[in-house]
Amino acid sequence: MNFSYLLGFSISLVLMLVATPKMIQFAKKINFVEQPNLLARKIHTEPKPYLASVLIFTIFWIVFMSVSRDFSTDILLIFISSFLIFSIGIVDDWYKINRKDLRALPKLLIQILACALVFWADIRFEGFYLPIYNIHVALPIWLQFIFTILWLFGVTTVINFTDGIDGLAGSISCISAATLFIVAQIKGYHSYALISVVLVGVCLGYLKYNKFPSKILMGDSGATFLGFMLGVISLGGVMKQATILSTLIPIIALGVPIFDNIYVVFIRIKEKKPIYVGDNSQAHYRLMKKGLNQMQTVMFLGLISLSLGLFSIIIALLNY
Repeated sequence: MNFSYLLGFSISLVLMLVATPKMIQFAKKINFVEQPNLLARKIHTEPKPYLASVLIFTIFWIVFMSVSRDFSTDILLIFISSFLIFSIGIVDDWYKINRKDLRALPKLLIQILACALVFWADIRFEGFYLPIYNIHVALPIWLQFIFTILWLFGVTTVINFTDGIDGLAGSISCISAATLFIVAQIKGYHSYALISVVLVGVCLGYLKYNKFPSKILMGDSGATFLGFMLGVISLGGVMKQATILSTLIPIIALGVPIFDNIYVVFIRIKEKKPIYVGDNSQAHYRLMKKGLNQMQTVMFLGLISLSLGLFSIIIALLNY
């Protein structure tokens, strides 16, 4: 294994483990705390400090930049775009803990701008390769833009929607990042492999304190940042010059949140409910209604995610 991967993983993990208890104290001190029963879909019965996202974002970028020494324009644009996602998420979190609602339009515009910056960095869905005919089918630039925005915005959103119970979003993100790390390695995209493995370290460190019963939460700012970065890794380290079959790899790797939210949207449309308003219709809530507790639900969905991840790695190996 490339030593930089081990270094990035180890440092990010250790920093999260060491810094998180301090952040818990700080969040409580400034009262950046989610109160119980604020929203119908929230199941916490006691105040929970936020701001794990500050560590997730900061430690990720410090470690990645320190290990990679990559200060290219593309990386700078990814940093700026992820900072926009993180920042609007922090604002949204502040509104929520103060029993207010951030209007959807400003958040949507900032997220689209962030996705557009990634496209500008030439990290995009360009087309696909047809091995039978040995040709690459390039999509028109306007379709590349639309598909890129939809993918990044979609992955950002579905990961955020999984953040409803202790340990779930962190576990799904960790498994997905580990899967994409292996796939990026197979395809030879080492920068994206490093991004992935640093994310794994950050997520594992966070899960130490977010597993049930959680001591800290990452809020929308953390979940959207993780989702956004997973979307970026997919485009830059998996989908570039992909065959039609291997294009399915990130969709399968992120299958639990993607397929669940497709189902949720279908049900909301069928029941004539707004698709953009959060509720308790996601898979983890449905499983808990069936009698599973939080830990059992996370383990069940985590095992499904792990199985899909292994399947996507097999596809990557077959297409290598």
